[in-house]
Amino acid sequence: MARNYKMTVEQCISTFFVFFATWSTVWAVTRYSVPEEMKEGAVVANLAADLGLNVGSLVERKVKLDILNSKKYLDVNKETGELYVLERIDRENICSMKSTSCLLKMDVVIQNPERIFHFEVEILDINDNAPHFRREKMYLDISELTAAGERFSLTNAVDPDVGSNSIKTYHLSESENFSLDIQTGSDGSKYANLRLKKALDREGQAMHNLILTAVDGGVPVRSGTTSIIVRVQDVNDNAPQFDRQIYYVNISENSPIGTPVMKLNATDLDEGLNAEILYYFTLYTSEKTQDLFSLDSNTGEIKVKGIIDFEEIKTLEMHIQANDKGYNQLSGQCTVMVFVTDVNDNHPVIAITSLKTTVKENVPVGTIIALISISDRDSGENGIVSIRINEQLPFALNKSSENDFTLVVSEFLDREKVPEYDITLIVTDRGTPPLSDNETISLEILDINDNAPQFPKSFFTIPVMENNGPGSLLSSVAAVDPDLHENQYLVYFIIEKEIANTSMSMLFSINPENGDLYALKTFDYEREKEFLFHIEARDSGVPPLSSNVTVHIIIVDQNDNTPVIVSPWSAQGSVVEEVIPRSIDKGHLVSKVIAIDGDSVHNSRITYQFLQLTDATLFSLDQYNGEIRTMRMFSYRDARHQRMVVLAKDNGDPALSATVTIKLSTVEQAVKVYSDTMEVPLEYDIFSDLNLYLVISLGAVSFLLLMTILVTIVLKCQKPKPTKAAPPVCRNSIISQRNSTIADSTLISSDAYWYSLFLAETRKGKVVVRQPVPKAGYIISSIPRSTGLTETSESAASTLQASTTTSSSSSSS
Repeated sequence: MARNYKMTVEQCISTFFVFFATWSTVWAVTRYSVPEEMKEGAVVANLAADLGLNVGSLVERKVKLDILNSKKYLDVNKETGELYVLERIDRENICSMKSTSCLLKMDVVIQNPERIFHFEVEILDINDNAPHFRREKMYLDISELTAAGERFSLTNAVDPDVGSNSIKTYHLSESENFSLDIQTGSDGSKYANLRLKKALDREGQAMHNLILTAVDGGVPVRSGTTSIIVRVQDVNDNAPQFDRQIYYVNISENSPIGTPVMKLNATDLDEGLNAEILYYFTLYTSEKTQDLFSLDSNTGEIKVKGIIDFEEIKTLEMHIQANDKGYNQLSGQCTVMVFVTDVNDNHPVIAITSLKTTVKENVPVGTIIALISISDRDSGENGIVSIRINEQLPFALNKSSENDFTLVVSEFLDREKVPEYDITLIVTDRGTPPLSDNETISLEILDINDNAPQFPKSFFTIPVMENNGPGSLLSSVAAVDPDLHENQYLVYFIIEKEIANTSMSMLFSINPENGDLYALKTFDYEREKEFLFHIEARDSGVPPLSSNVTVHIIIVDQNDNTPVIVSPWSAQGSVVEEVIPRSIDKGHLVSKVIAIDGDSVHNSRITYQFLQLTDATLFSLDQYNGEIRTMRMFSYRDARHQRMVVLAKDNGDPALSATVTIKLSTVEQAVKVYSDTMEVPLEYDIFSDLNLYLVISLGAVSFLLLMTILVTIVLKCQKPKPTKAAPPVCRNSIISQRNSTIADSTLISSDAYWYSLFLAETRKGKVVVRQPVPKAGYIISSIPRSTGLTETSESAASTLQASTTTSSSSSSS
């Protein structure tokens, strides 16, 4: 059976080869040649004809094809006896790529009779494989120090084809630094080497990309390519470099710690460790600068490390070195200039010298109190300062130079108004915001005796109740002195004045220390109604200043006199007998009671009233003028004798009174009666009881006055005996040098004054005792309790009381 085959490209290629069957008698082997890659079904040869076999009997004789040690690529068509391609033949898979010939040994076996025909099929190579490299990319690491001419082996390309179809040559892409060196091996294989024709510079080009092409000798020509990547290996041949040699940077003083200043960025053209840079301060950088700034060795960042003060340093210089990490370290250097910018961070300062802490109040205007200097460590506007006084005070600042001033007194001082000044000086700079400071000067004003004692009023009116006890406190006439210390200590005394030959010091005494005024005698309103004298207060300053005040003593009346009935008056007693006719009419004046009172007008106002009356309907009594009149006419029923008791009462509190009893007898005949319009004058006995009492009192008073005058004269003439040891002088002593001008006022003869001084002195821890003085009088001395010569205030008071009693008894006798 015939088969039709279409012509294909493979068949066209196969026709290029001459199919032939060579019958060889040697070993009876038939050989066929067939190109690889023929299409399945392609006829290789007519095997039946070549073997001389009947085509028709091939089926009967069971012809078959046995292939030894290979896959069955060919088979015999039993109908036509043709050898055809059963499966695509790939020479490179069947035979070794290094083998020049590729044979398939086959046997054709037929039966009846059995015969075996041996034949071979040579597989002819065609250029069906392009050269290829085992790796798509080849990497070469070449140091940039490698010398020109150095060769580097490359991986060869592989081409399964053989003969002229195998690799014929290699081509290299154009390169300035590399060329290709092709060599042929003993087996004819082509080998390519990469040759360095020019030294490499990694910094110029770190990587070279080359294309290597392998070309075979087949028709058509086939080729394969691979990439050669040449990595230039760095060597430490470049030092780190800064973009400038000197950096300038400004920074404010007092910048917080950690504030970034700048970041250095040195570059190194090398790579790897050769390009890694470390930053350091060089030895030319001062320790002070290194204390103020920190340098990050890895990043090159400079930060504030300490407190930067413009006033201490204004410019800082840092020398910095950058080192790479190469085997042979290379370095670069730069300088960083830091300019510190001033900020207003310093408060102005006040310096005070030649300070006076105390001045007298009478210092003249212009007196220098202190020398003042101001300063500010800042610069520019921040360092310009001004000074002023905080408030309006009697002081001024006088400028002596740019920042020097004198504090002077600008007004007159008065310690009594302001005893001390706190002068606050304020300095302010011109910074933004401005800073200020202050300093306070305490100035004490010393007192001088420039103020006289002042009484609270210029005229004292002191009412004194009569019958007062001797030594009783009348009032306190105290003055004040705004001065201090000795200038403030006051002494009081009474300015001597005589009234009716009686000195004021005999009537009154004053405590020289506190101005308490005492009465030295008992006053009687009916005899003395007022006193007018002056008291002087004198300070202890140098020179002493004094002032006086007028004291008006008014004796206030006391209801101490009982009314005395002078009409009707009877020498025999208080019973008066009167005779009146019974025929008198209504309203007839029967009698008139008249009483007198020695007290003042108020206490001596007399009112009258019936205390007892026989017939209340018969008589009336005028309570103001004491007239007794009939209220009706007598009747025969009225008693002939009428008795009435009239009470005369004054207006005092409590009221005092006197009574008179009038007995009326009525007669029928006419008697001498009182007239309504006239009164009969009363006849008094010259030597009545009242007159007798007045004479005795006047004589006693005159005697006392005479004795007082005599005692005073004796005391003034008496010279005190000198003492062996004078007691220490103290301010509390009554007799002292500073009070010697008023020592005479302490010499008195009245025990009442002794008692008042006793009270004043015992309050101060002293006891007042009397020391007898020759001839007359007493002298007061103050004995401190610490001497041991003390006695209790009760015993002293009793002693004084006893002395007073004795003196009074003597005066009475």
